[in-house]
Amino acid sequence: MNTIRQILLLKRSFVWTVSPDQTVFEALRLMADKDIGALVVVQDDKIVGMLSERDYARKIILLGKASKDTLVKEIMSFPVFTIHPDQTIEEAMEMMTHHRIRHLPVVEDDHLIGMVSIGDAVRDIIYRQRETIKEMSERLRG
Repeated sequence: MNTIRQILLLKRSFVWTVSPDQTVFEALRLMADKDIGALVVVQDDKIVGMLSERDYARKIILLGKASKDTLVKEIMSFPVFTIHPDQTIEEAMEMMTHHRIRHLPVVEDDHLIGMVSIGDAVRDIIYRQRETIKEMSERLRG
């Protein structure tokens, strides 16, 4: 079983954050520039929320609000569910499924060190299934 730490090492990704006092428009611009679907909302080095494309769609567009006039703190999701890097990808998938979320900030010693998405979990599972099939095929060939 792969741990979240192993997934982060493979990703070599950076965690993008936004302040709760920034506008939703600024946050959306960052998400578009970085081609990501969610941001961790951080204030005074503490995680205070999450902002996702889903938050934007449901809390701005559907309610007829303007992203340039709305602050992140007005639409961010909380509480934030996090995962430790030594937990497994299966545990991450279970958390994401249970809480109906697609992104999990990875926290170690109260520090944000990464983020895993449902896409990361699916990629890991597909990779491991391919490896298992390959091993089984090699055993059958003898």
